[in-house]
Amino acid sequence: MKKFLPILDFKMKIKLSILFSLFFFFSFTSCQQKVDLLVHNATVYTMDNNGTVASSFVIDKGKFIAVGDDELLQKYNARRVLNLQKLPVYPGLIDSHSHFLEMGLSLQQIDLRGTKSFEEIIILLQDTFDEKQINVIVGRGWDQNDWEVKELPNKERLDNLFPNIPVALRRIDGHALLVNQKALDLAGITIDTKVEGGSIIKENGKLTGVLIDAPVRLIENILPKPTKKNKIKALQDASEIVFANGLTSVTIAGMDKDDIFLIDSLQKKGLLNVRINAMISNTKENMDYFLEAGPIKTNKLNVRSFKVYADGALGSRGAALKNAYSDLKTHHGKFITSKDSLQKLAYILAATPFQMNTHAIGDDANKAVLEAYKKALVFSDDPRWRVEHSQVIDTADIKLFNRKTIPSVQPTHATSDMYWAEDRLGSDRLLGSYAYKALLNQSGRIALGTDFPVEEVSPIMTFYAAVARKDSEQFPEGGYLSENKLSRDEALRGMTIWGAYASFEDDEKGSIEVGKNADFIMTDRDIMRVSEKRILKTRIVATILDGNVVYSNRIH
Repeated sequence: MKKFLPILDFKMKIKLSILFSLFFFFSFTSCQQKVDLLVHNATVYTMDNNGTVASSFVIDKGKFIAVGDDELLQKYNARRVLNLQKLPVYPGLIDSHSHFLEMGLSLQQIDLRGTKSFEEIIILLQDTFDEKQINVIVGRGWDQNDWEVKELPNKERLDNLFPNIPVALRRIDGHALLVNQKALDLAGITIDTKVEGGSIIKENGKLTGVLIDAPVRLIENILPKPTKKNKIKALQDASEIVFANGLTSVTIAGMDKDDIFLIDSLQKKGLLNVRINAMISNTKENMDYFLEAGPIKTNKLNVRSFKVYADGALGSRGAALKNAYSDLKTHHGKFITSKDSLQKLAYILAATPFQMNTHAIGDDANKAVLEAYKKALVFSDDPRWRVEHSQVIDTADIKLFNRKTIPSVQPTHATSDMYWAEDRLGSDRLLGSYAYKALLNQSGRIALGTDFPVEEVSPIMTFYAAVARKDSEQFPEGGYLSENKLSRDEALRGMTIWGAYASFEDDEKGSIEVGKNADFIMTDRDIMRVSEKRILKTRIVATILDGNVVYSNRIH
């Protein structure tokens, strides 16, 4: 009997070994936490405070729950595993200044961007009118600085071609409008009309049809209003465009309460997924409502700031300058909101949870805004008030920026404006213009955006313009006002964690860290490492929001 024992022992050892192996396997997998997604073998720029570059992360229920190296594969049982083969990954990109709804609506209007002459615009209008037989013509995107004759247009051709229907053509910056006589008549605008906060351009005692800043509203009042259906389509179209460009969050620079409520309703129904930080337009109606009701905060909508206009735009000479324009010696531009009103608004908002985010282009406007902020924020520890554009600043006034004020800038403005900015400003004023590095040094953070549809919806172009100070043709060779280039790390932070900080959302997005929303993008090349000239060739591979793919050209 004993002689069989070794054989029995050997068989038992095999059985026990198999049992222990199975027990170990089931124990190991049962100990692994079940999660939705594990991404590994990637180059992950987390944008945390330490600048960590990881290789893996784990997502469950729309949140990052672990970030580290490929050892995470052993710790989690994921329903889906992505091996990215070293592809670069960044937090979902943030555009800190846009006109999201307007961009969507502009797709329903005549696109005048890139036109090289007023004659080209006339041809576009005629073709559209002949094809559609419409009873109003609305277009957007002209820029006289792109024309051979760089002068503001005149309405005479429009009057001759379209005497019986209103024509309204918005300049690319949104601050000027060219209209025909029919539109002027419907709006009640005559040679004697005066509107505070803007200009009605005249030549030889006649109206030219060009309105700048505040008078534009008189025309808007007589144009057909977009329907709710128009707006829903516009918002959804805009959402598709921003996702395709790697943006998961956008700040909308000025909205009325009804449009904010529309966005909220669409998001709650799952019909609009992009994250939106909406600045409230500071009309009396809007202010009365929100100062009483308070901020709005959901997972996808943040409403806790007011958008104020100090002045207009440089391209249409509406920016308020301390000294006259170099190319129009009697003109200083104009304030849309007076200095006294800016100060009063600042005092009111300093006593509320709301940010004051003020459009300031000219050096006079920037100084007025910064001084108003300084007086109002004496007792505020962390207001994060913003100066939108921060475009032309007297070098003596840059020191007025501080840790309580955030410059919110658009790098592609510098590379678009460089062809004519010196004509407007002269060489001396350029020293404090588009001064992103100097502003960052003063404030400690800078938020980057595009101002789309004024510029293209392209965070890659934003990044390139910030670090290279060149346009899409890679001009100029050394970079425009190159002393104000941002580093690649600074530029990416301005499009991620600093953008989130600028809207009080840095605890929930802007970096790939445990507990934050699982928003990230993949690109086909590493913008942090490729040669400067190859940055512009970068394409978005996928955009992920809450752990779900919202745009992809590879992943299915």
